[in-house]
Amino acid sequence: MEFSPWHLLIIAVVVVLLFGTKKIPEFMRGMGEGVRSFKEGMRGDAPATTPPPTPAAPPAIAAPPAPTEEKK
Repeated sequence: MEFSPWHLLIIAVVVVLLFGTKKIPEFMRGMGEGVRSFKEGMRGDAPATTPPPTPAAPPAIAAPPAPTEEKK
């Protein structure tokens, strides 16, 4: 059985319906980075990566106000 352009079109439509148009570029970008990393590993080059960003400090939690005594 041979694949015709219609088969590929149907497969493409099904993929778009399943994953949506926003997820496909993210997936392809990840695949490209993986292939690039694999090729660098096969050549023996160290991957050129940037150090991970330092995590931001969590916001400080304010203490509740101290109860005040009313003088009568």
